[in-house]
Amino acid sequence: MRFFELLNLEDIALYLFPSVIFVLLFAAALSFAHFHSRDSEETKSRITHIYTEGIETRTAPFPLFLVLIIIGTVIWAVCYILTISLSGVRI
Repeated sequence: MRFFELLNLEDIALYLFPSVIFVLLFAAALSFAHFHSRDSEETKSRITHIYTEGIETRTAPFPLFLVLIIIGTVIWAVCYILTISLSGVRI
């Protein structure tokens, strides 16, 4: 027996919605990795620095998957805080 009925809603919010969003983001990550521009292929192949051990560095675009995860995490956190605060639960 649960003491608070609102815990059921919190379980759904904590388990179901982030997992569905993760599946959608993972599908988007498999479809394309980053935004393509005119010089994206040239930027990925240009060597920007060579270290003494022979390691070469390149400037690569920031992956779209990580951008979507960061934005989704922020939006989920704000919505979760608003949902808990507007429902009148006292912590």
